[in-house]
Amino acid sequence: MIHFITNFGPTILLKTWEHIELSLVAILIAVSISVPLALLLTQMRSEKVSERVLRVISIIQTIPGLALIAFVIVVLHVINKQFYVPTTGFLPGLIILVLYALLPIVSNTYHGIKQVPSSLKSAANAIGMNRKQVLFFVEIPLSFPLIISGIRIAFVCTVGLVTLTSLVGTGGLGELILQGLRSMKISYILAGTIPAALLAIAGDMLLQAFSRSFAKSGYEKNQA
Repeated sequence: MIHFITNFGPTILLKTWEHIELSLVAILIAVSISVPLALLLTQMRSEKVSERVLRVISIIQTIPGLALIAFVIVVLHVINKQFYVPTTGFLPGLIILVLYALLPIVSNTYHGIKQVPSSLKSAANAIGMNRKQVLFFVEIPLSFPLIISGIRIAFVCTVGLVTLTSLVGTGGLGELILQGLRSMKISYILAGTIPAALLAIAGDMLLQAFSRSFAKSGYEKNQA
């Protein structure tokens, strides 16, 4: 164990930081796109349009990870002929991760708000709240646990997918796994898989704790 830590400790720390950085940036971008999009869909009068948008996003989720990586690289390669866009490294990996993270966040946010009882919305309208106030002060707080659940799913999937995006040079713990698979060295594989698994578990636990804390604070506020 001491020999393992001595040999791989600095490398694991570096690759873990790269893994965390890429995962967090991807999730932040995905949330900043998904939540406003879902809120917009809930305010549309035509549910058919909302369903079509959700269907398109769900199609992206069904594409195998390796196929999506290849597709994004091809698209960037075509764009690169007109404008300089890196076809390997951080950017393509980020695009892939954001695309994969959209569905659980959009879907949970949309359905969470749609599941708020109409009686509560009617009561809010009765005390003088307009449509925007009902959305931000009633619907979003009540659907917040489901929104966080979507972010949790997206984060766990993202941490796992970062190991695959290492194929395009994004860095992260996937590089150690790939190096171990090429050389059939178990030590390299473990050096990548164990920290990646721990990252996913730790992130999920933190988001779960945050959701419970929010729910508890909301309950105590209502009691007061």
